[in-house]
Amino acid sequence: MNTTISDKELLDAFPDTLIDHDNKEFYRGWLQHRLLLNRCVDCGHWHHPPGPMCPECWSRNVQPTEVSGTGRIYLLTKLHQGPPAPDVDYGQPHPVATVELSEQEGLRFTSTMINCALDRLVVGMPVRLNWIERWRAPYPVFEPAPRETE
Repeated sequence: MNTTISDKELLDAFPDTLIDHDNKEFYRGWLQHRLLLNRCVDCGHWHHPPGPMCPECWSRNVQPTEVSGTGRIYLLTKLHQGPPAPDVDYGQPHPVATVELSEQEGLRFTSTMINCALDRLVVGMPVRLNWIERWRAPYPVFEPAPRETE
């Protein structure tokens, strides 16, 4: 998607989120249904959360780059309480997973799991990125990856 999203549109879409120079492209990507994480142009190392410098080589030559959105559950939490959020009912455990993304060992992103029964969620499960709407804006979530047929 090559649509240009202005700073005003970005701030209007996320009125309760601190948007700054380091994370604006991360959130701009959300509006395009793209998960953009910083990657060092000099050494190729990915890092998240967004920051102005590569934690591997200290280069400031970092660029928001789209990830594939595939990976495996690294850590699984079932929340019984938390801040209010649309479509989140803490009367039932709310599944949140930290996913190690396929791009690089140690590159992890945490979000809600959808489209899977709680008792089927396990560490190591292959997952893929999906999008829901939350607070009238796109929000990245994960769901089980389809099984490959042989």
